[in-house]
Amino acid sequence: MTGTFRQWRVRREFILLKGAAAAAFAVIAFAVSGDPRGMLLCAAAAVLLAGFALRDVVAPVRLTADEGGLTMVTGLARRERVPWPRVAHIRVARNARYGLRWELLEIETAESLHIFSSHELGVSCVQVAEELFRLRPA
Repeated sequence: MTGTFRQWRVRREFILLKGAAAAAFAVIAFAVSGDPRGMLLCAAAAVLLAGFALRDVVAPVRLTADEGGLTMVTGLARRERVPWPRVAHIRVARNARYGLRWELLEIETAESLHIFSSHELGVSCVQVAEELFRLRPA
């Protein structure tokens, strides 16, 4: 492959944080074994966080761009290749709710909408969008 190639991945710190939180909830579930509801909630949180961490380990690179197009992770770990002519829109959606602000990168094709957070990409969604616009053929 010649030309420019760029990829964005989940930061290792977030993977470790999810794993540590899953372990903490598992310990709490064991500690509150006398309370069935509390144990069930903590165990469910542990399994959910462990699942997110496992996905991050299996598919850490969420978005790749080159002169031919984009490769994006969809579902748990499936990769979808989208040539540049099929990319209809690239935009950053800014949201604010409950005093929190966040950005989402939206990549739209005729068939689907792919959404990535800055946590999944490891950098600001605005930075990724700007770089995608530079990589995208005119």
